[in-house]
Amino acid sequence: MSAARRPWTYALAALALVAAAAVSELAMGRSPMCTCGYVKFWHGVANSSENSQHITDWYTFSHVIHGMGFYALVWLVARRATPGARLVSAVALEAAWEVFENTPFVINRYRAATIALDYYGDSVLNSVSDIAAMMVGFWLARRLPVWVTVTVVVVLEVFVAAMIRDNLTLNILMLLHPVEAVRQWQMAQ
Repeated sequence: MSAARRPWTYALAALALVAAAAVSELAMGRSPMCTCGYVKFWHGVANSSENSQHITDWYTFSHVIHGMGFYALVWLVARRATPGARLVSAVALEAAWEVFENTPFVINRYRAATIALDYYGDSVLNSVSDIAAMMVGFWLARRLPVWVTVTVVVVLEVFVAAMIRDNLTLNILMLLHPVEAVRQWQMAQ
């Protein structure tokens, strides 16, 4: 087995990408953890200043879905790549998104176009956890039949929408093309 195909080389590459994203965010002035001074495994209040500051929150489910989507995307464009190389590609995509998501441009867009009025970006801890959630989604998509993966995506989207009136689909819609009726429905919590 060549060095490039050893599983640990892919793991190291993925870890290096996660570390690069974390270092980039720290260099951008992102807080390493919640400025509240403590870390929670789960923060379930979507409309609060602590959202996206702890290890997991309602938007963690979106990152699991990212992993499932990235698995499908990378499978389509790089079918001959090893699973490890595909995972590294997905981690690179998610890490790039996490850094971009925490730029003033995207933060301001979230605040202007969505219900996230108190959103000030993710803590580095939350970003790293989001990348880990994406890896879980990627792993699930690799292991589960396609129909089960699609069912999981639909169930997660419906569940999160029912719980917080937001989900990945609505998040993308409101970022790209805000719909006032959706915004009003989301604010009626």
